[in-house]
Amino acid sequence: MKVLIAAGGTGGHVNPALAVAGEIRKRHPDAEICFVGTSDRIEAEIVPAAGYPLKTIDIKGLRRGFSPKDIKENISTAIKLVKSSGDVKKIINEFKPDVAVGFGGYVSGPVIRMAAKMGVPTAVHEQNAFPGVTNKALSEKVDVVMLTSEDAKKHMKFKNEPIVTGLPIRGELLEADPVVSRQELGFDDKPIILCMGGSLGAREINNAIVEVIATNAHENRYNFMVSTGKNGMWVVDKLADRDVDLNKMPNIRIRPYIDDMARCLSAADLVICRAGASSLSEIEALGKPSILIPSPNVTENHQYHNAMALVNRHAALIIEEKDLNGRVLCRHVDNLLGDKCKLKEIGENAREMAVVDATSRICDIVEGLIKK
Repeated sequence: MKVLIAAGGTGGHVNPALAVAGEIRKRHPDAEICFVGTSDRIEAEIVPAAGYPLKTIDIKGLRRGFSPKDIKENISTAIKLVKSSGDVKKIINEFKPDVAVGFGGYVSGPVIRMAAKMGVPTAVHEQNAFPGVTNKALSEKVDVVMLTSEDAKKHMKFKNEPIVTGLPIRGELLEADPVVSRQELGFDDKPIILCMGGSLGAREINNAIVEVIATNAHENRYNFMVSTGKNGMWVVDKLADRDVDLNKMPNIRIRPYIDDMARCLSAADLVICRAGASSLSEIEALGKPSILIPSPNVTENHQYHNAMALVNRHAALIIEEKDLNGRVLCRHVDNLLGDKCKLKEIGENAREMAVVDATSRICDIVEGLIKK
């Protein structure tokens, strides 16, 4: 059994692909799995570290502007695309895959397109409620389109009926016990607010959570676990300016990263975060009420569409970044944590959206394509 996997650019594309590769290996210990990606993005680091071979091609995405610089870059990209088609053909001829699966990122385009052209069974997985350009272009060419959200259907055309599989979720998240997690974190019985804005940090979210903490710190109504991101530890200084002494307030924890997500997320009573596909799948799986603040700086504004997939099902609240400030976030937090019935309803609705066996569903589809 030989499986060719194309994924790159961000962890949102690569991590689900690695989860599926791991399940394939578990089911078929003798399976040969080969990844295709680029040499300068996250896949170049984490795919080999996970024990899988990575073939690289030189490819990048098209710019959307029409400035002289954009046009020049797009000409360069078009040249790379032509060359990469030859490189991909060589990889496929040498590896001879039984199936090729794309998990998004522009690297998936030439790989899956060439595999389909060469008669290899193909599939793509789309993480977002509003699909990426690459998967929209591939959806009419591949044998199976797998979706995280039903909402993506209306934005794509298909060769065959798509299948909603959900997004692979880390096993430790599903196994985490909220009571044990709270005890391990050492928080008391007041509500725990988990706030995170991404690995680099989201300035507007960090500014707003400073206001929420400063407003509530001396009343001591909530516990806070805040991930500021790599560039956001200035939050500590801003809190000090508001007379919030973290050394005297064990109910307020500020970190650059959350490196024990299973523990923190399972313990949380309310989550404040961006609306990336992976985060939302984890929130759904654990049935967590959330206030979503979609990043406006992403392709096709896809985080807004991801968030609205929950909001339209009364499974989350949304604050668009243009409307975000500390006062607004305070009001949403107090209203939600002050209404236990609504808090419970939102969490239950989120859980109803969860697909907790996504990895298994995707592997079933991959196996089915090979059998055909």
